[in-house]
Amino acid sequence: MRFAIATDGEFVSPHFGRCSAYTIVDIEDNKVIKKEVLNNPGHSPAFLPEFLHQKGVNCIICGGIGPRAISFLKQYGIEVILGIEGKINDVIEKLIEGKLVSGESLCNHKAGKNCDIEKKECEHKGGD
Repeated sequence: MRFAIATDGEFVSPHFGRCSAYTIVDIEDNKVIKKEVLNNPGHSPAFLPEFLHQKGVNCIICGGIGPRAISFLKQYGIEVILGIEGKINDVIEKLIEGKLVSGESLCNHKAGKNCDIEKKECEHKGGD
C-alpha cells in the first residue's frame, strides 16, 4: 500500500495542502519497501488529490485537512488519516504496527467557498 504523509521537515505537517512536501511510503508485509520525498507542487482545489492519485497513493496522513479536500480525495478512493502529529519515522513505525489512529483535524477550516485557497493561515489548535 502506498501512503503519502504531509511533511514539514522531519514532522507531519498540520495542514495537508500547505505542507512543504509529501513523504511517499510503500509498505508491504509490514515493511517499508520504498520511501521518497516529493515537493508539494502547489495548492489549489482538486489538484493535489489528482496529483497524489496519479502517484498511486492509497492513503494520505496529515495533521489537518479541509472538508473539500477530503471529498476530492474520496473521489479517487484515497483514504484519509488525520489528526496526526510527530516525527515522520515515528508515524511510519506506528503505521506498520497498526497503532496509527485517525483523530480530529488539527486545522479549523471555516465553512465557505474557496476557504482553502484564500486563507493565508490555518487556525491550528494550540495556536501553532
